[in-house]
Amino acid sequence: MSARVLGIVPARLASSRLPNKPLYPILGKPLIEWVWRRVETMSILDHAVVATDSEEVATVCKRLGAPVEMTAVDHPSGTDRVAEVANRAEYDGYPYIANVQGDEPLLRETHLLAAIDLVRDEGWDIGTCATPIMTDDTRTDTSVVKVARAASGRALYFSRAPIPFMRDKKPTEGDLEREPFLRHVGIYAYTRDALHNWVALAPSQLEQTEDLEQLRPIEAGLRIGIAVVGSADPGVDTPADVLRMEEKLNPQRATTLV
Repeated sequence: MSARVLGIVPARLASSRLPNKPLYPILGKPLIEWVWRRVETMSILDHAVVATDSEEVATVCKRLGAPVEMTAVDHPSGTDRVAEVANRAEYDGYPYIANVQGDEPLLRETHLLAAIDLVRDEGWDIGTCATPIMTDDTRTDTSVVKVARAASGRALYFSRAPIPFMRDKKPTEGDLEREPFLRHVGIYAYTRDALHNWVALAPSQLEQTEDLEQLRPIEAGLRIGIAVVGSADPGVDTPADVLRMEEKLNPQRATTLV
């Protein structure tokens, strides 16, 4: 009973780069449907819900059979939305919370499990994942979040800049295929206390500078563990991502992901 995991999928309509993102059609189905269809198959989650402030999103999700929790409209981040739901009395029995991004229709259960195991089995406050960067375009793309971690697996810093920076040369393709060059995979698992502590903190200077909320708990001393996983498909943030995702999700091309 003590190991129960609650999965929460935050979904909001306000998106600067992809209007009405959860409802954006991919191969004729809204993005949130693709995400939920993956989430509902994940045995690692003892229960999962969609957290949204949009009646439109709620209607779509309820039609899919997805449990929906309505939230406040003024949350500054998905983490705050997740925390609102996790703090409700009916979810007190879940000591571990998984934040499953609402724009990750190709999320692998093995990756989510890796993040959960960091908090459930290894004692980290927060668990998340990273994957090798692989290409120089990815390394220099400011829309791609990079992470540097210590030998212990502890996250040292997240940035949109190419970190770590090689002073005397450009990293080779071989360099980019392994540590220390890592791309952040934006899924999170938290202990209940760590999630509460995160959202109780005021936005930090580094967080506001980089526009990366995960810098807030790092600055406050919360311990974030990073699991390095195999290849991971990026989420959907732009119309170009939609085209890429349709290629991946096309039934004639798609392969089973675990």
